[in-house]
Amino acid sequence: MIACPHATTHRARMDQETSELITRVIARAPQWLRHDLSSKDLNARGRAEETLAAMIADALSHGSLQDPEG
Repeated sequence: MIACPHATTHRARMDQETSELITRVIARAPQWLRHDLSSKDLNARGRAEETLAAMIADALSHGSLQDPEG
């Protein structure tokens, strides 16, 4: 296997892009989700965590944020 001389640069850029994408997903999270993430109710918090994980996975698989209204 031949290593790409720019692999570290590509990986750093991908890590930065991924981090920015996840940050945007979290920033756009609806208020109910933010509220439930801090809930003492384990069921509510669990649903919120699963929802956020699905939102992040969707954004990563599409490479961008999907507008829920569009």
